[in-house]
Amino acid sequence: MSVRALGYAGFSVKDVAAWRGFAEGVLGVAVEEAEDGGLRLRVDDRAWRIAVEPTGADDLAYLGFEVEGPAALKELAARLVSAGYTVEADDDLAAKRGVIALSRCIGPAGIPVEFYWGGTQAGERPFVSPQGVRGFVTDGQGFGHVVLATPDIAQARRFFEDLLGFRLSDVIDFAPVPGISLRLVFLHCNPRHHTVALAPMPAPKRLHHFMLQAADFDDVGRAMDRARKAGTPFANGLGKHTNDEMVSFYLVTPSGFEVEFGFGGREIDDATWVPGRHTATSTWGHERLVGAPGAGE
Repeated sequence: MSVRALGYAGFSVKDVAAWRGFAEGVLGVAVEEAEDGGLRLRVDDRAWRIAVEPTGADDLAYLGFEVEGPAALKELAARLVSAGYTVEADDDLAAKRGVIALSRCIGPAGIPVEFYWGGTQAGERPFVSPQGVRGFVTDGQGFGHVVLATPDIAQARRFFEDLLGFRLSDVIDFAPVPGISLRLVFLHCNPRHHTVALAPMPAPKRLHHFMLQAADFDDVGRAMDRARKAGTPFANGLGKHTNDEMVSFYLVTPSGFEVEFGFGGREIDDATWVPGRHTATSTWGHERLVGAPGAGE
């Protein structure tokens, strides 16, 4: 039994107010107050998908992966323990996250990773975008994807593939700057082309970017317009990726890591999918607009 989706993520931030303005005014996600003084961001009928916590690190605080139920959670915990990881069941944390049961461990690059089942549905409070976004693609695919800076790529692949049950989607070999070559590894756990991607490099932050997938292409253009009007820094311009065929652009969040806002990502059928190799991150576009070139996929 394996992970089925990226259920939620927690961000440790310095400026909660800036995140509220960015989330509501630019991304168009719904924002609710949290008891800790932070925010809970909604993109669908789940109670929340992203926790914005006022703990000041401006980086990824934790990832929450959903499993099918109690048997899957127990089996996954046993598999991690047998591989040398310390796994703890945490009822108090489960209550805080609004899930039925939860276990946690420290994953690659020191990232806290949580595994749970029974997330809170909030259909009585349907998702309504403050900017009229018509919806985000989450059903059966989790809330999006994350790209992690993972200096020890072998350890990270063992964790995600051998223990959590992710499957290889493909790889991209490219040179972000002359003389430096990187292999980006893309992993899936459901039809979304990738839920986790691994960039084998040290970085000032654990998280390179997270992705939100709009259900309507026009919402990508509208989000770009909102970002320009708000003066939000663009990290990459509009473009189309080679491997997942997502048409997207990237913004710099108030915490310095990035968010990809896109449409039309391809889906994987494991019965027919054959992993491949690419030598460019984009078919067209995605011009780097801020900072040093990065793992823009």
